[in-house]
Amino acid sequence: MGRYFGTDGFRGEAGKNLTADHAYRIGRFLGWYCTELKHRQGFDEPARIVIGKDTRRSSYMFEYSLVGGLVASGADAYLLHVTTTPSVSYITRVDRFDCGVMITASHNPFYDNGIKLVNHLGEKMPDEVIDLIEDYLDGKLFVFGEDHRELPFAAGDRIGTTVDYIAGRNRYIGYLISLGVYDFRGVKVGLDCANGGAWTIAKAVFNALGADTYVIGDRPNGLNINLNVGSTHIENLQRFVVENRLDVGFAYDGDADRCLAVDEKGNVVTGDHILYMYSKYMKERGKLIDNTVVATAQSNFGLFKSLERDGISYIRTKVGDKYVYEAMKKYGYRIGGEQTGHIIFSKYATTGDGVLTSLKVMQVMMARKKKLSELAETMLVYPQVQDKVEVTDKEAVFSSPRLQNLLSEIADKLGDDGSLLVRPSGTEPVIRIGVEAGTMEEAGAYAEQIAAVIRDLNAESRN
Repeated sequence: MGRYFGTDGFRGEAGKNLTADHAYRIGRFLGWYCTELKHRQGFDEPARIVIGKDTRRSSYMFEYSLVGGLVASGADAYLLHVTTTPSVSYITRVDRFDCGVMITASHNPFYDNGIKLVNHLGEKMPDEVIDLIEDYLDGKLFVFGEDHRELPFAAGDRIGTTVDYIAGRNRYIGYLISLGVYDFRGVKVGLDCANGGAWTIAKAVFNALGADTYVIGDRPNGLNINLNVGSTHIENLQRFVVENRLDVGFAYDGDADRCLAVDEKGNVVTGDHILYMYSKYMKERGKLIDNTVVATAQSNFGLFKSLERDGISYIRTKVGDKYVYEAMKKYGYRIGGEQTGHIIFSKYATTGDGVLTSLKVMQVMMARKKKLSELAETMLVYPQVQDKVEVTDKEAVFSSPRLQNLLSEIADKLGDDGSLLVRPSGTEPVIRIGVEAGTMEEAGAYAEQIAAVIRDLNAESRN
């Protein structure tokens, strides 16, 4: 874990531990570093960097601060405005930008925000570049064989420009529409856009493909992103689907890099279900490379049992779509993802893409002529309890021998009839708890036992 950047960017409470000055300095570094790289490669031209943002009030503050830093360092800034994380990755790659920036805190509440960076391929920025940014923020940058306590400002005609690039977002919408291989006419689809970036994109895509589209979470006001809507509050979409007798519903998070679904009965269809049904669909068509799926240690134990039953292999990575993509890229696999709905279809995208995922679910439904409930019910699901405990020092609490001994004892008791995943969050000051067992009562008892010890350790560390 970095000093500022975690597994999913630099995230914190806007105006407190993530400030406009942080954004300005990140812009200063990216503008200078990317332009300097081009000059060293023999190109006498400024770096081109594309920026998107979600609907949080503070996203405008961070956007303007980033742009100020970029142009002051001699780079040109291209603005996609309110959009999604996957659209930034796509446009960075296809329009050959030097890097891309997305301003978002994903599923977090409005008062948080974050800065996600992608390289010229639309992939998460390499750790070595993140390390340099963090060094610059700390005033101790050493790069290109020199110490840089501060970076030079561009002057004259070397000062960068700002370009309105809403055309890039529209091109991304067109790309998604081009991936719709079926006509959705006659299908009633519900979309929950989380009052976030998807509200400008998802409905346009489904309408273009002919669906009867019903939308909630499409009234952002800067303060209501993820507020009782979206994939973290999917109960609202469940009611919406049942009350309006819809065929299917899809819920996104604030930056729409994840998607959960709701079947026609109002049941939640998780990322594990989506991984299972689409990998099975790929296998049937001979499209599943090496007959393998990439999932994480957080996936339901039933996913792995179901894949084994159907003759599909799998790789389990650490939690985080970053690790899923790294494994997919290393071995050339085509599908991977997380229970939370980060699903990566590597033939089409370099990151999780909520709207793309919903199109792929629709594709299976249309191809198989089955309801979503029928497709999802074939996956085994183990009773699962998830919890989180807020702590002051998550690394110290997690590494405590008392907690580690307890986790070993519970893992031994579960054996092959369950699973245990306890970890510090990469984005919040909490330790996350996940227990799967033969019964919900057993899973709940173990989860509470773990939570109680974490609370005790946290209290001790504060005294």
